[in-house]
Amino acid sequence: MTADTDARDVVVVGGGTAGCFAAATAATEGLDVVLLERKPEAEAGRIACGDAIKGKSTFPDVIDRERLKAESFTNQSISRGIFENPQSGDSLEITFGETGAVVDRFAYGQVLLDETDRAGVEIHYETVVNDVIQPDERVDGVVAVRNGDPVRYEADVVIDAAGVLSVLQDQAELSASTFDTNVDYSQFCSAYREVLEVPDPVEWDDALVFKPTQELGYLWYFPRSPTEINAGLGFQMTEEPMQLVDALKADLVDRPEFADATVTNKLGAALPTRRPLDSAVHPGFVAVGDAAAHVNPCTGGGIPGAAKAGHWAAEVAADAIDDGDVSESALWAYNERVQTDFGKRFAAMDCYNIFGTAHELDDLVSVITAIPGQQLVDAIGKKGTAKMGLTLKLKALFETFGHWDVLYELYKVQDVAASLKDVYDSYPSSPGGFDAWRAERDAVMDELYAITGADPKY
Repeated sequence: MTADTDARDVVVVGGGTAGCFAAATAATEGLDVVLLERKPEAEAGRIACGDAIKGKSTFPDVIDRERLKAESFTNQSISRGIFENPQSGDSLEITFGETGAVVDRFAYGQVLLDETDRAGVEIHYETVVNDVIQPDERVDGVVAVRNGDPVRYEADVVIDAAGVLSVLQDQAELSASTFDTNVDYSQFCSAYREVLEVPDPVEWDDALVFKPTQELGYLWYFPRSPTEINAGLGFQMTEEPMQLVDALKADLVDRPEFADATVTNKLGAALPTRRPLDSAVHPGFVAVGDAAAHVNPCTGGGIPGAAKAGHWAAEVAADAIDDGDVSESALWAYNERVQTDFGKRFAAMDCYNIFGTAHELDDLVSVITAIPGQQLVDAIGKKGTAKMGLTLKLKALFETFGHWDVLYELYKVQDVAASLKDVYDSYPSSPGGFDAWRAERDAVMDELYAITGADPKY
């Protein structure tokens, strides 16, 4: 069967956060854009997610943020975290410096897609992309099946928002550029979540509840409302496989508030728990969101980073198309914006992920529960590094008796994380400086591996 041809300025593959923000931004820049989404319209936007989010302030303003908040932010009163010790049964409570939220991810996704449509983007649902068009070095489009019929989508720029282990990157020949292909399944996490309705309001509807697991992951309980809870867990794929459904059920049985709960939805997914791709551009091709590992490697959070990345990718692509040059160099500014913004923070937090792979759960729990709340938040959430004064160090030493070697190692890892952020601040402004920058970054990583004894991750 001969494929139809659909020619555009920009083709965006994937209708998640990154894809929607990329497509909406490109349309507002005056470009002819099509967004390809594999799911039918009625199911599009339904994605396995923990649903927790800091707030709307970090979102680009190409969509109606107030509408997004009103229609999908179901709990805007998250003010603390509860870290459960699986050995002692004790809990560590952490007060957040800013109020967060939990969203209805399906409603959120549906609003994003509707806003993308309103921005002037043509959305093709039930469209499965299976190859790229690449007659030479440059990516010129993608090959897809739409409603059972083959279609060739040609474009000046393809934006890959197709998610984890993207098929586009599998099919494209990217060796002629700096595009990061050093990607392996062990750098990812497998996750599963259920949405549960409980008969009575939970007492912790203002909190995000975490409980670490042996498999270098954690269980979570995130309240969309006092009676609707997103409950899930994940494990790092470097560890022994985990029976996710059974493990979640076993934990739920021990929680009386879930005794008569009803499961309303269940989904599984994989997500990157690694640093962002060193370079996510190639002639005619840009990767965003999960497809570029734009996810917090400690918590799995990726919504704000995906929104920023999609927005920046489209802005840079629009300038490149206007100049008639979609080369790697012309698209490079996108790399620099990502790596010197949230990219450096995620790279720093990856140090803690690597640190965790070298230790047993009891060591990690003993150290984490001794770290005061705000320092813990800074280390794994907002800043990527944390500093303690003398009083707090003495407190941590006292409470981690028997694990002092691990605590001392963690202090050294913090210094490495700070050094790594400095390296990312000096990310090159063109591909010509990339090799020297990567050598400097890798030297810092070698120091991290020497400190932790962890196996190299990349």
